[in-house]
Amino acid sequence: MPRSTMQVLKFRRRRESKTNYVKRLALVKGNMDRIVVRKSNRRIIGQIVRYDEKGDVVRYSADSNELKAMGWPSRSNKPTAYLTGILLGSKIKAEDKGSEFILDIGLSSPVKDSIPFVFAKGCIEGGMKVRGNIEIEQKAYDASLIANYAKELKEKDQKAYQRQFGSYIKENVQIEEMPKLFAEAKQKIMKK
Repeated sequence: MPRSTMQVLKFRRRRESKTNYVKRLALVKGNMDRIVVRKSNRRIIGQIVRYDEKGDVVRYSADSNELKAMGWPSRSNKPTAYLTGILLGSKIKAEDKGSEFILDIGLSSPVKDSIPFVFAKGCIEGGMKVRGNIEIEQKAYDASLIANYAKELKEKDQKAYQRQFGSYIKENVQIEEMPKLFAEAKQKIMKK
């Protein structure tokens, strides 16, 4: 008589590679609100999420598209992540300012100076307490690397420059002036 084998299915979000439940359980056991950072092809979204048995509750949220109102050409890059982190920190109400938060990078790889950590650095600059030691050099996120690369590429290969920075050019953004735009946008967010 043949033995029947029963196949055990993993949770749907695990099968779809959307959630690592081992990591999630460890973060939830910390009993702290999580800073959830997600990067898409065009924007960066950050949220403060609190665990609840009925489902996670988003308490605060910041989207990189909000930076356009402050003069920053929003893209999915490190300067945008940093500014979005500051924006999220500025939205936190006074009663939550003293709270400590934990960074949730999801399925992203924990690579030094990557977008989730630059976002967390922005949150710290915005007045939040984030568990962990996040040390990032300013040149990694202040748009100077983008401006220098654009300048070099423009001198070497005009066609490659047009391809790489075409969306900035369409919006009449002076790429060489991005560090100045970055500083102005940061000042506007900090004054909120």
